[in-house]
Amino acid sequence: MSERHRATSGSPYEAAFGFARAIRVGQRIIVAGTGPIEPDGSTTPGGAGEQAERCCAIIIAAIEELGGSAADLVRTRMLLTDPADQDAVGAVHARFFGAGRPASTMAGVAWLARPEWRVEIEAEAVIRG
Repeated sequence: MSERHRATSGSPYEAAFGFARAIRVGQRIIVAGTGPIEPDGSTTPGGAGEQAERCCAIIIAAIEELGGSAADLVRTRMLLTDPADQDAVGAVHARFFGAGRPASTMAGVAWLARPEWRVEIEAEAVIRG
């Protein structure tokens, strides 16, 4: 079995809920649902677009910490609390990940971990090699 390597982002939920931001097993990196959390634990201010930018930045940092890059992304899932935010979140997703065009899902959900969160994104990457 392949060795497991983990990345953390400092989110207060990681320790409290017992999970890693991302885990690498072999050439595969799985990034947990990533909310818009700032380094101080606060929520990223602004609308869904600004929150999606923060989520994408956290995802890329986790993948890079585990030896990958945004170009290795093969799957994303975007969870939105308001369908009216789909264009803003989709535009951010395209800016960060559009060159590689990963398989992707955008879905509406009733709630996320914090009531002010409008988006959460999870991702998977496969390291080329």
